[in-house]
Amino acid sequence: MNNKTEFKRSACAIANTLDILGDKWTLLVIRDLFFGKKTYSEFQKSPERIPTNILAERLKRLESAGIINKQSYQQRPVRYAYQLTAKGEALAPVLKEMVIWGNTFIPDTISMKRIEKLIARQKRAQS
Repeated sequence: MNNKTEFKRSACAIANTLDILGDKWTLLVIRDLFFGKKTYSEFQKSPERIPTNILAERLKRLESAGIINKQSYQQRPVRYAYQLTAKGEALAPVLKEMVIWGNTFIPDTISMKRIEKLIARQKRAQS
């Protein structure tokens, strides 16, 4: 039995991570999941206004990569709620470091302290 992984470009961890996460939309969908968004319509309300076709493709890609899962919450028409898996939750430090870098080098970006307050508020609202 051959357990060797087939890589698209190379065995480089950065290249393979970028194949899953490396576009201008995917990490924003993951960010929104951390902020408590769960449904397609909630993702569409984000300030970046992700186009619907791209959002649908990114959700499928993240699900096939095991970063999110979906559960139907309505049958007619079928609608899904999305949530991070343990694999997706493990991206929290990556996003945090991106925020820290952005706060350091890009003026007037939202601070980590404010983001942490937003996440805490969202978690309280879900309880």
